[in-house]
Amino acid sequence: MVVPHTAPPLPPPVVDTKPAPVYALTGGVLFSSSTEKMAEAVLIDMFSLEFTSHHCIKQFLDAAMKIVLLKSGTAASSIYIIYCQSFGCDNNDARDVFLHAIRAFQGLRKHVELISTAGVTATLYNVKQKLDEKNISRVQIILPKSRTCLMKAFIDRLFTQVYAFDYELLELSYCETENASQPSKDQTFTEKQLELVECDIQIFLGTLPGKGEMTILKSPLIPENTFNHGFTTRCGGVSYIPELSSLNLYSSNNRKDSPAVVSENLRRLSMAVGFNHKNFHLVKAAHASDVWIMGKNEPDSYDGIVTNQKGVTVAAPGADCIPMLFSDPVNKAFGAAHSGWKGTLLGISMATVNAMISEYGSDVKDILVVLGPSVGPCCFTLTREEAKAFYDIDQQCVRQLESSNPNVDIRKATRILLERGGILPTNIEDKLALCTSCNQDLFFSHTRDGENFGTQIGFIAVKN
Repeated sequence: MVVPHTAPPLPPPVVDTKPAPVYALTGGVLFSSSTEKMAEAVLIDMFSLEFTSHHCIKQFLDAAMKIVLLKSGTAASSIYIIYCQSFGCDNNDARDVFLHAIRAFQGLRKHVELISTAGVTATLYNVKQKLDEKNISRVQIILPKSRTCLMKAFIDRLFTQVYAFDYELLELSYCETENASQPSKDQTFTEKQLELVECDIQIFLGTLPGKGEMTILKSPLIPENTFNHGFTTRCGGVSYIPELSSLNLYSSNNRKDSPAVVSENLRRLSMAVGFNHKNFHLVKAAHASDVWIMGKNEPDSYDGIVTNQKGVTVAAPGADCIPMLFSDPVNKAFGAAHSGWKGTLLGISMATVNAMISEYGSDVKDILVVLGPSVGPCCFTLTREEAKAFYDIDQQCVRQLESSNPNVDIRKATRILLERGGILPTNIEDKLALCTSCNQDLFFSHTRDGENFGTQIGFIAVKN
């Protein structure tokens, strides 16, 4: 359930400078030349409008319906009309007229739903939940032209590129009450306005209840008086999509969790375990062996980070791949690495160790390495040719090499490579490496959940 919130008022909407289809209300005639692909759902934005009469309300909705029929036909399975919860509070007659006209609109078209909350963020978040429930990703938005920039700012922050939005603009005249604060056409969307949008989103997400109790796994190998560390599970965040629920800590264009939701999950994690989420660095998970030595130029891609800076938290993601944490209690250097099967073969684990040795004077015998939760050999397979590379490391890393898809143990391979590189066997901890695919209640898993999967992390920081 969406929780309404009170946030600072947003600035007036501004005119978008990008070309888009524009529909004019002139004597009830609708003009358009756009031929975009049909949408699966339609969103009619009446959030900021104040109408002067029943006729104007009906005219706006009639124009919106013509767009629906012209652009979507019968393809749109759902139509959502959004409007401000406080609409008509000072004028009961206007509110009654508004609701009556919308009910008449509903009578002309099935699957029309009204969505009304106290703020834009809460309303669009509610819409997103309904779209996700129906697995809808293509949406047509019908809205006043003057509101385009503001709507796009919210959409860009609450949705990812999994969703496609077509904007259909209505050019309003006498149907919209004149407002002295309405911007002129040469105004632009300022950084300050964007900050207010982001603030509104952050305030709303901060009001949402977390799902489940946040559980952090810790290793006794890493000295607690020197380092703050842990491995997250899937519990305690606000992500609601089943495969991403609930403490998903990674956003990408191919998944449905927006950066705003992931940032809120990270903020809650940082509050729970005590680190500064604004000085947090996550490896980029390129499935290679590059390591970023913090303080030097950041590479375009890297699967490991090492540093000795106080106040900094570094982390590695994992959703079957291994999130690894490295610590040197003597020199107070530390790092994190992401090791999938490709990164394991390319040597990301020892590349991270060697970076600590060369940059911070660490002795290989002082370095502690903890392997976090990852997919186990029970659930992970590769082709016979790919598995052969692990068999060459050690025969025990592969089960049934003669099969077409042998089971592979990337954790055992990682431990063997670390020991061959000089890490003491007693300085390697892999008891936390539960199988992510088997333990659905605790962990996200790409192997189990498919492409729209969530991600947990391993994090580490030196204490002051």
